[in-house]
Amino acid sequence: MKSGGHTSDWNEYYEKTSGRPPRPTLLRALAAFGDGGAARSAVDLGCGDGRDTVELLRRGWRVIAIDAEPQAIERLETRRDLPRRSALTALCARIELARWPRVDLVNASFALPLCPPALFQALWARVERSLKPGGRFAGQLFGERDSWHGETGIVTHTRAAVERLLANFTIEMLEEEETDAVTPQGKAKHWHIFHIVARKP
Repeated sequence: MKSGGHTSDWNEYYEKTSGRPPRPTLLRALAAFGDGGAARSAVDLGCGDGRDTVELLRRGWRVIAIDAEPQAIERLETRRDLPRRSALTALCARIELARWPRVDLVNASFALPLCPPALFQALWARVERSLKPGGRFAGQLFGERDSWHGETGIVTHTRAAVERLLANFTIEMLEEEETDAVTPQGKAKHWHIFHIVARKP
């Protein structure tokens, strides 16, 4: 799944989340693009076993899928429902160290909060630089009231900090969610999440 490794059993995570639909932030970004996926490219950071990657491929996009966990890449590449395999490039790499070409969409569903905090600004700058004019970022950031705040390998942001990160974008979606629920592994957690879709001018 995502780099940063905030779970000790990724196979359990993938089993628990197998078959889930693409993230609403991705769907919102795709709706904003409209038709014409065949001419567009995306990078899916922290792709996991491909819930978002598969949707992008299905809609005609070319996709670079990146994840730090070898089992994620293996599960993605062996999915029975994987369409248009020739349009997929799958890379096993930590997202904060990975490189990718300029793209129309950077999708990072729950990946960026698992970037080591000291490397986050450089990663965000890479995200921003890699987007073509009119390109979009779709993904999540964790807020400062998330129960993982302060834990090793987790980066959180205040709303003001999120808005500063998006200063060079046109914000198309910025929804703040705060709820008590559980992780896919069944552990209780307080979630404080910013769901984001933003367009680069």
